[in-house]
Amino acid sequence: MARDGVRTLYLKTGNYEQRVDLVRRPALGRFVDAAHAAGMRVVAWYLPAFTDPAQDARRALAAIRFRSAGGERFDSFALDIEASLAKPASLRTKRLLRLSARLRKAVGRRYALGAIIPSPVGIRRHPTYWPHFPYRSLARFYDVFLPMAYATDAGVRGIKATRAYNTADVAIIRTRTGKPHVPIHLIGGLANSMGVPEIAGFMQAVGDCSPLGYSLYAFSVTRQTTWKALATRPARTGRPCA
Repeated sequence: MARDGVRTLYLKTGNYEQRVDLVRRPALGRFVDAAHAAGMRVVAWYLPAFTDPAQDARRALAAIRFRSAGGERFDSFALDIEASLAKPASLRTKRLLRLSARLRKAVGRRYALGAIIPSPVGIRRHPTYWPHFPYRSLARFYDVFLPMAYATDAGVRGIKATRAYNTADVAIIRTRTGKPHVPIHLIGGLANSMGVPEIAGFMQAVGDCSPLGYSLYAFSVTRQTTWKALATRPARTGRPCA
């Protein structure tokens, strides 16, 4: 990963379906130790269901408080906000914000928290999925938004359409949070479902929007040719990010 230019590793510690709070605890420790030794930072992330608030809080805090055998810890934490099991959406939002407030209180203001969210364009296209998604409220608790801008999941193909989809995701977050300079890490899609045109469109969107960071999901399915494309960050284009 370090040889391919990765500077930050996002490592999943578990999800709501697992039986334990931290999956493969010894392996997590080895990953953190090895990543730090290679000069990378590591962000833990957890996928809550919002059907069991106590479990979600316990598992998120377990990741935040985790220590490896060598005493290393995750550099920050991100909450994967996408499960729609809790209904109605208003209940889901209420539990999300309560959990977010609890996490922020536990870590203090100086600790970086990230909100991994569904594609804002996708949320608009599916209005019954999560009505009134709480962008502005989330901005009170999280330092960084990480939109899953998976254009190919929406059937989007080609350079122009992929670029437009990704830039729209960034623009919606900046508008809906009321923070035009809110830090954003753009997750451009599933690496193994994107061809050369889609990767080019994604990288053009990076040039348009100048996000804090950018990546594809996931390392295990990213081709070497894709790494080469990701390694050359395009210059700011001056094109409106909208």
